[in-house]
Amino acid sequence: MVYNKMALVYDRFMESAPYDQWTLFTKEILEKFRPDAKNVIDLGCGTGNLTLRLAMLGYEMTGVDFASDMLSIAQQRSGEQNTPIQWIQQDLTALDVGKSYDVAISYCDVINYITSEEKVQQVFSNVYESLANDGIFIFDAHAMSYVENDLKDNIYSEMYEDMGYVWFCEAASYPGEMYHDMTFFVKDKEQYDRFDEQHHQRTFPTNTYLTWLKNVGFDIIGIYADFDTTCITAEQADHAQRIFIICEK
Repeated sequence: MVYNKMALVYDRFMESAPYDQWTLFTKEILEKFRPDAKNVIDLGCGTGNLTLRLAMLGYEMTGVDFASDMLSIAQQRSGEQNTPIQWIQQDLTALDVGKSYDVAISYCDVINYITSEEKVQQVFSNVYESLANDGIFIFDAHAMSYVENDLKDNIYSEMYEDMGYVWFCEAASYPGEMYHDMTFFVKDKEQYDRFDEQHHQRTFPTNTYLTWLKNVGFDIIGIYADFDTTCITAEQADHAQRIFIICEK
């Protein structure tokens, strides 16, 4: 699933997403651990909402996404705001950006869309290779208990005057794995056009992520949850909603 159809309505459905919280969290973490950071690569940048916010804070930004339609919107937006950002279309499992970055970030469940153990480890290895020495990698993921106890087997819906959606979260084969079956209705003149999307996500226990990160050479700096900048244990993170892991090359 590469979001190309959904790109047209993505920002409307993500209006309540906590972009400001991601921005503030990133700023506070970098001020603490890498205050001299200059260039940041945003992995899975979508339409560039967070990428642009960080650019406005003074970081030299690069946005990477696999969905060309998402990147087209991001590029148009950065042009309208006269904000220079490099946009790259790549699959994170084959990430090769040709330069080293001070910081890599990956938010909004991007890592959860990489559903095989081998591919998650490949992404971690690719990120490691894209960072300068002492570079920082920050990513988030759904916590295991949140997927199992709150998301799975639930139905969500929202209707606006000109669009709406129905979203069913279905349990899959493994703990932490789920399918999101989503139906969208978008008004076109006097009728509504329908399109369907299926998103496949999987999360892993926090300690599993830590092991994979260490295996590719990262040092773990801290574990956080739900945008709180108080460091916690892996066991505590597994009972949050959104975990954040910060590591260093």
